Amino acid sequence: MLASILHRVTGDGMATVGAALLVWWLAAIAAGGQAYATFLSVFTTSAGHLNPIGWVAGVGLTFSLFQHMMSGIRHLVLDTGAAFELKTNRLLALLTFVFSTLLTVLFWLYLGIK
Repeated sequence: MLASILHRVTGDGMATVGAALLVWWLAAIAAGGQAYATFLSVFTTSAGHLNPIGWVAGVGLTFSLFQHMMSGIRHLVLDTGAAFELKTNRLLALLTFVFSTLLTVLFWLYLGIK
């Protein structure tokens, strides 16, 4: 049940927060250098590194993306008529959390290396 609810929450979260951030970013670019600098200052430090708000937004949206994707793959498997046994279904639900967390960590480690 938690995996299904989180699938909906992450989809809604990415749609609302992601769209709001995209519109704000595009408006800041269109408004000029000062507006864009203000946008960046909300999420980054003066050295160009992410501040706590930037980390929460970045990691949160990344985790939402991977969780929604893994849950979507789980639902695709269920749509084929497979994995309806209770133990298998619970295992797949648990694996959505494991793989989404692992992919989020690997993604941010990759960004840290670059």
